[in-house]
Amino acid sequence: MGYFVYSSVEEYEVEDRALSHLKLAVAYKLRRQESFLVSWSKPVEKGSGRVSVWVSPYVAIAFRFAGSRPPEINPIWVEALKQLSQTSRGLILISEKEAEEYMYKNPVPGIIIPGNSI
Repeated sequence: MGYFVYSSVEEYEVEDRALSHLKLAVAYKLRRQESFLVSWSKPVEKGSGRVSVWVSPYVAIAFRFAGSRPPEINPIWVEALKQLSQTSRGLILISEKEAEEYMYKNPVPGIIIPGNSI
């Protein structure tokens, strides 16, 4: 488990692989000087509920990983997170499977989804 560190004050535990994909989507948005909402659900063992933070180029954030090796990146997952960041609900940290389902239902030209015959 790694941590998404917000404003050098708040730390949120996120599984390393999901955190790697979140990092890429957030970096994409911040390179474009875009602000957006990031949300995720807390597991029952962490008290349940949801967390949302406003991310902008003016707020310090960090990604701290527990593992020493970067995971294999699924570009479909990253693209789904980027697409979600443009919605009124903001970037919702979803699972890899949910990301693939989202992209299957919301195709983007040039992104090939395995199993999508369209």
